[in-house]
Amino acid sequence: MNLVEAIRLRDSSRLPSRRDEDWRWTDLRGLVRTLPEASPVLDSSRLGPGPFAGICETVVTLANGVGPGAIEVSAGETRTLELRNVACGEGSHAAHLRITVAAGARLTLLESHEGDGGGLSLLSLEVDLASGASCERLVIADGGADAISLVDADVRLGAGAEWGQTLLTNGARRQRLETRVLNPGEGASVRLDGVYVLSGRSHADLTSSVKHSGPQGQTVQLTRGVVDDQARAVFQGRITVEVGADGTDARMAHNALILSDRAEVDARPELEIYADDVACAHGATVGALDAELLFYMRQRGLPEAEARSLLLASFLGEVIDRIQCAAAAGRMRAWLHGRIGGSVE
Repeated sequence: MNLVEAIRLRDSSRLPSRRDEDWRWTDLRGLVRTLPEASPVLDSSRLGPGPFAGICETVVTLANGVGPGAIEVSAGETRTLELRNVACGEGSHAAHLRITVAAGARLTLLESHEGDGGGLSLLSLEVDLASGASCERLVIADGGADAISLVDADVRLGAGAEWGQTLLTNGARRQRLETRVLNPGEGASVRLDGVYVLSGRSHADLTSSVKHSGPQGQTVQLTRGVVDDQARAVFQGRITVEVGADGTDARMAHNALILSDRAEVDARPELEIYADDVACAHGATVGALDAELLFYMRQRGLPEAEARSLLLASFLGEVIDRIQCAAAAGRMRAWLHGRIGGSVE
């Protein structure tokens, strides 16, 4: 299956369907019978500010798939970059961006997915971190309720490199945010975090895979979400520890709250371990708000809506606490505040 070819050729038969195991909960072929025409040219100079506006001076914009194809961070350099992926209208498009972070360099990538309309968009990121390099990728995906939005990232780490990631999303008509990481060990570390807040009929699929190919690598992953109304969330996380990757430390957790009888959460955490001396764990929980705790808070004078918001803020805020860039963390807290109606401090 090749999504880029499907969009280029406008061939819906090439789209993944529920028969594809990794896509069985995010069926595109059954939803998109005919791929729309190519997206029109979008004048990026007329766009308003993005969710990370003002944090840094360098802004890279992909407007309906049109924009630069590569970003390079030189050895020893420290950069903060705002990346805006904007999809407007009813068309379809695919974009590819390669990011290279040289040895010892540090990149903070403030990434947003924005737009409106019911089009189909794909952004493919290819990221290479050299030895000792680090990158923190912070994402707000808020591209419109009617959109079909696909974002995938292939990340390759060098020895001692650090990759940190936090995704925030409120879903779309169909949305899939996929991250694939190759961890070579040798002191390389990965943090993959995410938050989804879904309502209405929105759909969000957070899929990830991390492959440990060498010894002494680390991966930590925490995803939390809240699903209301008739929304659907999908979490798929796979960590593979290959032969010879001794000393790997890998831990994955997914926790979700369902606020409606008609909402749905599908979770599949997986560990594949082919080495011995490792410390690995994974788990997933799906439940409702604690009724006793909600009752306790209401007995002390809090209105029910405020009490629910505070509980949700506490539940989701732990993910935000793990972000290193303080300015971006503040914007992401504000984004959550606007969707749950409570403080996430």
